[in-house]
Amino acid sequence: MPTLIRFVVFILVLGGLVFGSMVALSIFVEPAEKEVTVRVPTRVLTGG
Repeated sequence: MPTLIRFVVFILVLGGLVFGSMVALSIFVEPAEKEVTVRVPTRVLTGG
């Protein structure tokens, strides 16, 4: 039983580290914004 508890604690700590790093990335990293232009062919608009 102690091995199972040790394994569960290890998984919980690992999950906490992953969750904490995801939260830190979402707070501190700002994505760069840029304008995107997509050309649509006329034949796609007319259905032919």
